[in-house]
Amino acid sequence: MTQLTREFWRDRRVFLTGHTGFKGAWMSLWLRQMGAEVTGYALAPHTEPNLFELVNGKSASHLADIRDPARLEQALAASDPQIIVHMAAQALVRESYRDPLATYATNLMGTGILLQACRTLEHLECVLIVTSDKVYENHEAGHPFIESDRLGGHDPYSNSKACAELLTASFRDSFFKDGPPIASVRAGNVIGGGDWSQERLIPDCIRALEAGEPVTLRYPDAVRPWQHVLEPLCGYLTLAQALVSAPAAAPRAVNFGPNPSSFCTVHEVVDAFSARFAGRPGWRRDGGVNPKEAGALTLSSSLAHGSLHWYPRLDMKETLAWTADWYKAHAAGEDMVKYSEAQILRYQSLPALPA
Repeated sequence: MTQLTREFWRDRRVFLTGHTGFKGAWMSLWLRQMGAEVTGYALAPHTEPNLFELVNGKSASHLADIRDPARLEQALAASDPQIIVHMAAQALVRESYRDPLATYATNLMGTGILLQACRTLEHLECVLIVTSDKVYENHEAGHPFIESDRLGGHDPYSNSKACAELLTASFRDSFFKDGPPIASVRAGNVIGGGDWSQERLIPDCIRALEAGEPVTLRYPDAVRPWQHVLEPLCGYLTLAQALVSAPAAAPRAVNFGPNPSSFCTVHEVVDAFSARFAGRPGWRRDGGVNPKEAGALTLSSSLAHGSLHWYPRLDMKETLAWTADWYKAHAAGEDMVKYSEAQILRYQSLPALPA
């Protein structure tokens, strides 16, 4: 059983790509809170406001493109990392339809460029590649996906992440058999405070609240594995620790999904989130023509339960409450570093939900 410990992470050199994004900024904050020496590498934040600027500490930060081999190699050499967590990505399905080649260049080739650069790092202990719950070939049969299910992906985003999984496996088998362990992680639809991305559900709700209008939903009846952002991040950290401490026993591809009770429709999320704001903003159905998205997508986390003893700690009601309260605190002008750190500490104190 792997216990997430400050003793393991204290003073460990961690190279985190995508640290300016929503999940990456939370990950950077959590690592710093545990005493890790974090070096970030990513493009500049693409929204204003953004979580990175709200909670960024004094960690080293390289604002550069994952597709730039020379810049990436220089940053890696300077930081001499022991652990690498690769979160940099083009993460939006609709954007992947607008610019599919850039999506593949970032999600597939960016991963390859990183793994190639890892081959020269002397003190590297493990690499974690973050992909997506959407890597599976989804025929919408209704069963939760397990790690051995066939990879696929209909849209360019999902497919690029499936390709990144195949690339990761190839590099692991070809170049790292006797080197540091490399694993991939697949999480569900994450929500939480500090996300202002375009075309994501909770940020769309926040913008609708500010505009005093209902949020427009493309697929209100689509089912997704919703989870608070801290849930998969805890899984990522736990797996990375296991890869270093007990590499032979640690799995190399892991789902980190929510409790099955959190599988619910898009409009149910909006309804519950709106209730936290006195019934606003509400929603309306988008009557336009939209690119295809999966109608149902759920994950099985049995492998994470059995191999890492990782379990979700927040149910859907708590997930939405924590998310809404974060945005309320931000609107009230609270210190969001302290508020976010307090949510991390509170999360760590919670018991696991029943499987």
